[in-house]
Amino acid sequence: MMAENFSSLLPHLSAAISAATHRAFTLRDATPVSGGDINETWRLDGVDGSRYFLKLNKEHLLPMFIAEAEGLTALAATRTLRIPQPIAHGSAAGRSFLVLEYLEFSSRGNARLLGEQLAALHRNTAERFGFAHDNFIGATPQANDWRDDWITFWRDQRLGAQLQLAERNGYDLRALGDKLMDKLPEFFDGYAPRPSLLHGDLWGGNHAYTADGAPAIFDPAAYYGDREADIAMTELFGGYSADFYAAYRAAWPLDSGYAARKPLYNLYHILNHANLFGGGYARQAEKMMRELLTGYAART
Repeated sequence: MMAENFSSLLPHLSAAISAATHRAFTLRDATPVSGGDINETWRLDGVDGSRYFLKLNKEHLLPMFIAEAEGLTALAATRTLRIPQPIAHGSAAGRSFLVLEYLEFSSRGNARLLGEQLAALHRNTAERFGFAHDNFIGATPQANDWRDDWITFWRDQRLGAQLQLAERNGYDLRALGDKLMDKLPEFFDGYAPRPSLLHGDLWGGNHAYTADGAPAIFDPAAYYGDREADIAMTELFGGYSADFYAAYRAAWPLDSGYAARKPLYNLYHILNHANLFGGGYARQAEKMMRELLTGYAART
């Protein structure tokens, strides 16, 4: 069954696709696609054999789709990994929408190539940390104001922002978080990361392989930051093979202090999950902060 207001949205989608592609699009079929936690997703098939991937959400969340399209465009410009091309976005009939190139995915692919190409993506750098636009991490706004100093960026626009939101959501994490943020410089002793272009939300569900085995990434929260933050998230929920890590490290070895910083980077995502989904994520965040502080104390 089609979603509420979906039928009334179809003429607007057809018009947007036609305008973007300069080719008349007439819908033949719309098939729901599973797998997303935040958006409603569909496959759109045209009478001419064309096919597109559609994301839908509430009308006021159009900025989230605009930011996603901007991130995909930035990643695609590096000509490294396969990125679905943004086609059109907008709002109509009380919904916001994002139309993307449809990629047919396979369950298997070249994991070593994924590692090599991610390292190549990370070699695209900027002068400062941040991004041209703010965006979203899941459904949470993510600030990307340019900063010269990585520690300041991570403290204020990543951990600090999530801790403020957690406080508003009723979680008693701020005192412990402030204590950890005061210690941040110690985690970067002797290490000065480059501002690398990051996917920004690289958990296992945001990569796949095309039918010919080529690696693809999607659903970004892109910005220029420490590449370790991307690698850390690949380890947070699993989904990446030993071949992937071996190939990445062969292409661009990680600093010896990565293991100590990995939970610091993943704390951001656990705090975000607490703010989005609640449950046990707040307790997990507290545990991570205590372990980070304990590890810091053991090193001093």
